[in-house]
Amino acid sequence: MSDGDHGASGPRAGPEAVPAGQARARAGRRWVVLVAGMAAMTAGCTFQYGLAYLIPAFRQEGLSLEAAGILVACPTAGLLLTLVAWGAAADKWGERLVLGTGLTLAGLVLLAGSTAHGTGALAACLVLAGAAGASVYAASGRLILGWFGAHERGLAMGIRQSAQPLGVAVAALALPTIGEHGPSAALAFLGTFCLAASALVGVGVRDPPRSASRQQAEAGSPYRTPVLWRIHSASALLVVPQFAVGTFALVFLVDQHGWHAPAAGRLLAVAQACGAAARLGAGYWSDRAGSRLRPMRALALATALVLLGLAVGSVTRSPLAVAVLLAASVISVSTNGLAFTAVAEFAGSSWAGRALGIQNTGQNVFAAVTPPVLAAVIGGAGYGLAFGAVALFPLVAAAFIPVGAEGRALAPGAAPSTN
Repeated sequence: MSDGDHGASGPRAGPEAVPAGQARARAGRRWVVLVAGMAAMTAGCTFQYGLAYLIPAFRQEGLSLEAAGILVACPTAGLLLTLVAWGAAADKWGERLVLGTGLTLAGLVLLAGSTAHGTGALAACLVLAGAAGASVYAASGRLILGWFGAHERGLAMGIRQSAQPLGVAVAALALPTIGEHGPSAALAFLGTFCLAASALVGVGVRDPPRSASRQQAEAGSPYRTPVLWRIHSASALLVVPQFAVGTFALVFLVDQHGWHAPAAGRLLAVAQACGAAARLGAGYWSDRAGSRLRPMRALALATALVLLGLAVGSVTRSPLAVAVLLAASVISVSTNGLAFTAVAEFAGSSWAGRALGIQNTGQNVFAAVTPPVLAAVIGGAGYGLAFGAVALFPLVAAAFIPVGAEGRALAPGAAPSTN
């Protein structure tokens, strides 16, 4: 799509048209860049969202459950402070520098945390590591915007977004075992993982070429219209069912259906893998449909329907509620890549870093608030009312998704992006 066709209200970014020889070289390079960016995000997500698997190790060190929970939340608190700043840095200086710098700093701080004395010092290290590791969210998304054309960008972003469940899976597999030797050994592993990912970024990532004329054309703020704000709002609302199901699925199976925790954990691990595949499938669907927002709205409505079914199953204690829970685990995570792709495309490459930073900030705020609020609702009124209330969020999100704006941007006469 050409910037001149869409202005500030439509998808504005796509790789520049290049000669055939350069196009062939870029065709191979872009997949190397995607793999390196995915590895960077996986390393970041492993310590940012996977520290919960160190809670037993923290408690063996004498910490209370509340204190361990605070340590687990520290990386998220850190990344909320710097997401937009890292995005602005990526817009100004490029993705490779931002990814490498952020991961290197995160790795060094985690290694320092492995030798920290006292809970306060460790908490400070985890906050700083989260603040540094936030670089992976803005920069790795911008790489996809620059290296992939519109006809395959949805799938590429879906692959990139599968790094989050992959990072949690790495944490689930590695941290409990390493944590038996103490939290320090686990933090040293996490720091080394970040440094290794930073080295891979240095070898594999190259900033996509952008001409001066393109940068000048995209200099205007995409926030002059409400389109991006509506996508941000819808995405934040869709985080609520994702974290509601992800946080309480295990305890729901144990409390209401009498499952043993290890068996329930294995079942939910399979569901998590299916959720990662759902992100890829949604991205492929959006590429074929030529739309990010229509599939996003359809999946939001489907999420609401499944959650209503889960609420009914919870009230009736039906055995079918287990199957519905698994469906909710998969579908509730499926829209994430679509939203990120849409934000990057509507923002344009000159603003994508900042826009993705804003996107991540809103999502992480809702992610942080959802578990404690929903825990209070479950404790007072039960799972049925809690899941029923959560079903309202994707319904409202569907109303926010600006499908009409995307339709105008893709009206006849708009030129497609090219590799």
